Amino acid sequence: MPANTPPDLTLYDPFARMQFGDQHCFLCGSPTDPATDSVPVFADWLQQHYGLAERQILLLDQSIRFYPELKIPCCAQCRMQYVEPLEAQMEETAKLGLAAWQALPEKTLFLWLGKMFYGILTTELLTELDPLVKPLYPLAENAQMFRRFQAFFQTFQALRVPIEFEDFTPASIFVLEVAPHEDTIAFEYDDDLTTMVFSIKLDNVVLMACLMDNGIIRQAMRQVYTDAQRPLHPIQVAEFKARVYYAAYLFGVIPDYFVRPQRPGDQHLTYDTLIDDVTGGIFAPWLNSAYAQSLQEMWKRWHIPYTAILSDADEPLSFLYQPDGKPREMTTYTSGSE
Repeated sequence: MPANTPPDLTLYDPFARMQFGDQHCFLCGSPTDPATDSVPVFADWLQQHYGLAERQILLLDQSIRFYPELKIPCCAQCRMQYVEPLEAQMEETAKLGLAAWQALPEKTLFLWLGKMFYGILTTELLTELDPLVKPLYPLAENAQMFRRFQAFFQTFQALRVPIEFEDFTPASIFVLEVAPHEDTIAFEYDDDLTTMVFSIKLDNVVLMACLMDNGIIRQAMRQVYTDAQRPLHPIQVAEFKARVYYAAYLFGVIPDYFVRPQRPGDQHLTYDTLIDDVTGGIFAPWLNSAYAQSLQEMWKRWHIPYTAILSDADEPLSFLYQPDGKPREMTTYTSGSE
């Protein structure tokens, strides 16, 4: 926009009228034409670079979608002013590699990962209106998830509206490096919609985000994350992800966000945050038996049984750490090395 044009500081709330279909822009709520007004959930550059055109995604209702079919409604103005510049920045970052990803502001990574998460989540919600098979735990019936989603969208508005977060970051962001040894997957993504965790692998870089925890999970995992700042074997990356996903499952609060009153001439909004009613603790108790299930899920590729993971009930199997607690260097994995 021209330098003398004041920024639009009007926030959009799709929850007011439950506007999650293809008739309204996902960023500003303006009317959209489903035939022309949309952006891909996974950007065209991602699809082209990783050959995603023929790859499929299994939704919660057991229906199948191809990556190019995943789109979210977006008006022309939001597409040109906000989404396309963000994707162009991410494409350039991907070309430069790990150091460039590590140098990105956490807010930028939050918005990019959040855009993909939003697209997947709304796809699932709309699919539930006419499911192939009704999910066992429908997202639309999960009241706590909707509260998390609404809180997330308040901060995600920073993709369109100039917003400053006062003394906090909305998400826990993790950037990991994958060692070349036995790394055979160039692109991979997974998520947990109810806990709002999203992870994507791009060549030797893995990006993860807990999108609505005010950075608390990263703070709780600061030593593990520090120890993980080295090239990790894929099985070690999977273990780190299991720790993050399980921590997000234990995270039991939903932050509140407040917009400071605007003053004449303001060029941005300022958000404050509050976590209320934490007398019961921010995290539920850690149970090794449940964490071992998360590990088993993340380690499916290596076919490690639950009994091996929890052969010691007090110390679940780890490839990130040696028995003496020191970080473990690892280049290869052979069945039985656990």
